[in-house]
Amino acid sequence: MKAFFGFTLGLALCLGLTAFAGESPLHILMIIFKSAFGTTYDLGLTLFYATSLVFTGLSVCLAFHAGLFNIGAEGQLTVATLAAAATGLLFPNCPGVIAPLLACVAALAAGGIWGAIPGWLKAYRGSHEVVVTMMMNFIASGVTSYFVLNTFRSLDSQNPETKLIPTQFMFRDFDFVKLAFADSPANITLVIAILVAIGIWFLLRKTVFGFELKMTGKNEMASELSGISSKKIKVWAMALSGALAGMVALNEVMGSSGKFRMGFSADYGFVGIAVALLARNNPIGILLSAFLFAVLQKGAADLDMETQNITRDFAKVLQAVIIFSVVAVQYFDFKKFRSKFFSRSISSKKDREKI
Repeated sequence: MKAFFGFTLGLALCLGLTAFAGESPLHILMIIFKSAFGTTYDLGLTLFYATSLVFTGLSVCLAFHAGLFNIGAEGQLTVATLAAAATGLLFPNCPGVIAPLLACVAALAAGGIWGAIPGWLKAYRGSHEVVVTMMMNFIASGVTSYFVLNTFRSLDSQNPETKLIPTQFMFRDFDFVKLAFADSPANITLVIAILVAIGIWFLLRKTVFGFELKMTGKNEMASELSGISSKKIKVWAMALSGALAGMVALNEVMGSSGKFRMGFSADYGFVGIAVALLARNNPIGILLSAFLFAVLQKGAADLDMETQNITRDFAKVLQAVIIFSVVAVQYFDFKKFRSKFFSRSISSKKDREKI
């Protein structure tokens, strides 16, 4: 309830800002809604954005429950996406049944290893995971750029991207979501994202590992005294977090473009932090939060053409204000405010009766 109120408050504040810019708030709201849901293609693109944001939101969520702040999802998904594309290019004759699984394993392994490195440094060397993951984002960008430009680059394109992977590595043969959104990049990875979110909820709520992970995050000393190895938990938590971020490769390469493109990410890793915060690190809530941010991201894309004073960057303002509003509302005590309000109302009523 509080989250919904915070979202409504943030949206109202942002739409109010558009009035100061000389635009009609109602007109802005209609543009966002039409751009996100106007056609089947628009809805498919919105769902495509939401799919990647579900994975990065879950990545941040899992690490947070272990007491870690993973801001390296952007680098983790980058190396994982290149790994998926490289697998298809290095093993072009892989059988059709095994090919998608091989690419998936490569993406998960690359993202997991990239996440496990800062987890190991945190657990065994005391390095701060925020600093390490931030630096590894830049390393990931440099490493992938090198391989794209020097090893896997497509000679048929002016853009810095890899060659197309063989068709057997993609989901097209059994992608029923693609059939529903034929012209859009939406694909069966959307269903996978929903299932993964449910799986992470089950992991955190119903398994021993989930209990140990949350206990380590809440009280590391108590977990150690209970016989839980907090160091191993931290490494595994960051590894799984990186693997979750790496699942963006399924949506981008195997489900949509069939290649790695430099700069393909619409800041999925960083927006995933906001997605997790808005959902209060609830895996099921992340599904709704990711969809909301995808609506804002896709919906604001047409503001450049439909308005004179508002640009697509307004989506970032919307996201920021909504997050601040949701967080602020969480610390607002409605019961205390209600009791004070009614007590003042009653006292003022008594004063009027005396008069």
